Amino acid sequence: MKRFSTIFLVATVVVLLLWQIPWWTNFLTARTSKVPFTLYSSVLGDFISTERIDEKSIVRHDRAGNVFTQEEVDSLLPFFHMRQLVADGRFPEQVCGVDVTPHEVQRTSFSFRISPSDINAPAAGLYPLLESMSGRVDLAMPDDVFRITGSGVEFIRMDDNAIDAGKSRNFTDALLRKGFRFPARSVAGNPTARKEYDEGYLLTDADGRLFHLKQQCGRPYVRAIELPEGCDIRHMFVTEFRDRSLLGFLVDAEGRFIVLRRSYELVPAQLPPFDPATEGMTIIGNMLDWTVCTRTASADRYTALRADDMTAIDSVEFPVDRRPMPGLYFTSPDDKFVRPRLIF
Repeated sequence: MKRFSTIFLVATVVVLLLWQIPWWTNFLTARTSKVPFTLYSSVLGDFISTERIDEKSIVRHDRAGNVFTQEEVDSLLPFFHMRQLVADGRFPEQVCGVDVTPHEVQRTSFSFRISPSDINAPAAGLYPLLESMSGRVDLAMPDDVFRITGSGVEFIRMDDNAIDAGKSRNFTDALLRKGFRFPARSVAGNPTARKEYDEGYLLTDADGRLFHLKQQCGRPYVRAIELPEGCDIRHMFVTEFRDRSLLGFLVDAEGRFIVLRRSYELVPAQLPPFDPATEGMTIIGNMLDWTVCTRTASADRYTALRADDMTAIDSVEFPVDRRPMPGLYFTSPDDKFVRPRLIF
């Protein structure tokens, strides 16, 4: 018994050391990211990076080392700094030969961010379906949720947990008429009323085919979206940006990033292969160009895309080292699960 107690005590101490030493080391040696905030400027035709040298000094420069003042950067990035230019009375009437107004810039600019922890998270499998044509300015959450089973769609009233048979049948029949085969392989949407409008959900069925589902005036709206031959969609993101020109972003099994326009046109973006389960992505877009930052374990890669056809303009890469110190961890920035992980 004494030997067992000693072994148990030693094992406990070893586990605590493996857990606490890496945690304290990472905590005490934590540093801010050395990757500068970077955006592509169509006005300059180059990337502009903003990085902090010390607590009082911030340097803004292009890749050639040319240094700019804050006021110069405002004019070189007129879409990103639109509000400051308007306040200063310096907002231009044209940018790169395109007529612009502050209202149009505000309407067409957007930001999008996805991280592995958003992908690698438990899913409830219950989804609220908002009314997309309520006629009201503010969206309202429904009093039911739906789930997709092996035989159809089931709407469950939240007040009594009973299935709404009529509504379930209507939505199931609508999907079947469009060729949907149950069960759904994946469901993607933004289940919140804190947005300007609702586009419902993107679904892939048991065969991997892509569909758009939403509710209009209490009735189902279903659209089958034709995919290119061999395109196996693995990840989907409904965008619901202010200008309503985009419906979502798709990532297939080969890591191709595809822009889904509201017209259901699929536009592949000229980006390196991307895996949302292990890599993060941030997009800051405007009417002329998008700056796409892909975060991997070894680098932050910035790619500038033309907003009209998603072709690449330029790219720049900043090496980083995100490898954690060897030891025992119970959480990870790559998922939302709590479990022991031994990293060597």
